[in-house]
Amino acid sequence: MDGSIESRVSHQVDDWLTWLPRWRPGTHRGRTRLCRTCFGSPVIAAAGLTTDVPHAVQHALAMRLKHLIDAEVDEFTETHLPLLSREIQLNEERKAASAYHPAEGLDPAYTGLDLDPPAAPDAPYLFTFAELARPEASVAAPLAPAPLTDAEKAAIRAEVARADAHAALVGGRVCAELVRHRERMRTAVAEFVEPWVLALLADLDTALDSPLWPRSI
Repeated sequence: MDGSIESRVSHQVDDWLTWLPRWRPGTHRGRTRLCRTCFGSPVIAAAGLTTDVPHAVQHALAMRLKHLIDAEVDEFTETHLPLLSREIQLNEERKAASAYHPAEGLDPAYTGLDLDPPAAPDAPYLFTFAELARPEASVAAPLAPAPLTDAEKAAIRAEVARADAHAALVGGRVCAELVRHRERMRTAVAEFVEPWVLALLADLDTALDSPLWPRSI
């Protein structure tokens, strides 16, 4: 596959379109907070999926493209930002000391979501994935590096600014390319997602009852 941003975006959209027919509505439980990846996302806006699209469908696309942008920024950081790259490597080594990483290796449709669903009131308590991923559940971490000097801190802040600027540049190119795929994504949503949503609404309509509605005798 061509390594350009445009070809990578096209590949991710193709992957999402392949996944979309397998999507099924989840449970009716409400979210406890807004998804920071999807809410107000320029990626979702560029794809034309901001309204009348279930969050799970949005999230599956947003995370695929987030991984694309992150990989591009990681490559730029490793090549051009040595101090920031070193700090990231040290942080990865500290994370590697953890005994368990429940959020790693997930399909893009589930990456970034809450590790644990809300517990039922009468359910027995065993453990949560979030607890297993805490640092206190880890094996001995590597020794902390020497503190950074003021000059090193300033240099790293400058490199972080360059990394952020590059991420914004890549994100802009990704959004511009997504616009070209908007029509086929909306067509796929209409074909594979909207029938499920309409079926859910129909089931909800038949399940609801009101004392004010006339009853058949």
